[in-house]
Amino acid sequence: MVEDKTLSSRLFNITNATLLIIVALLCVLPFLHVVAGSFTTSAELAEKKFVIFPTEWSLSAYKYVFSTDTIFRALLVSIFVTTGGTLWSMFLSTLTAYGLSRKDLVGRRVIMFFIVFTLLFNGGMIPTFLVVQQTGLLDSLLALIVPVSINAFNMIILKTFFQNLPPSLEESAKIDGCSDFGILFRIVIPCSMPAIATISLFYAVTYWNTYMHAILYLDDASKWPVQVLLRQIVVLASGMNYDGSVYTEVPPPEQSVKMAVIVVATIPVLLVYPFLQKHFTKGALLGSVKG
Repeated sequence: MVEDKTLSSRLFNITNATLLIIVALLCVLPFLHVVAGSFTTSAELAEKKFVIFPTEWSLSAYKYVFSTDTIFRALLVSIFVTTGGTLWSMFLSTLTAYGLSRKDLVGRRVIMFFIVFTLLFNGGMIPTFLVVQQTGLLDSLLALIVPVSINAFNMIILKTFFQNLPPSLEESAKIDGCSDFGILFRIVIPCSMPAIATISLFYAVTYWNTYMHAILYLDDASKWPVQVLLRQIVVLASGMNYDGSVYTEVPPPEQSVKMAVIVVATIPVLLVYPFLQKHFTKGALLGSVKG
């Protein structure tokens, strides 16, 4: 009986490990193909449908992407928007979530109703554009931050995490004469770093991937974030000008440039993620245990 149980347990472990390896390969191989394809030649890309290890390495796609100083300016714009926007959004989200997590807040349910309502309905593109226009944010980097200052879903996760903290922490702080802001910044935030790190990553990825808002609100090309500029590079690499006419110069292989663009847009997020990985799962799960 014990041997049968041990055998079945081993078979389960082997099957489980095999399935996990297959799923991991399905997730990793496409990205490896993109990275390898960005370093390969046009002839090899045309010959092979799937490349993991290039036989002949080429940097032509990256030379094309970084052929102008504009890309570095766009990277600085994206870094500024991502850093400033994440800090601003976390500041507002933390204050809102902490206030709504207090059961003695007057009108708490009504405020939560309007916040949840925005998850289902919103004004749409044109009304939002008119609001941005009337507030004087057009052609300003603030137009990429202010309209999306708070994400309702992220705020609700943070609020739920605050509610799960032991009430005795706040009670002991009040006995010691700590104010509400003191409780928030000295006790609640230090105890909520997993959730804060998780929500910060959510906001950072959103701001880094800003594209549509930049297209709608920015006319000055010098203020474009990296995502918009990379899109224009892909358009040029496909042999087209901005107006749709055929590009006169011979660009590098279109597929290689697309893959290089994906790598350039993804690497910064991948560099940040390992530092937040230990907090990511814990923060996301603890924030969703209790409503």
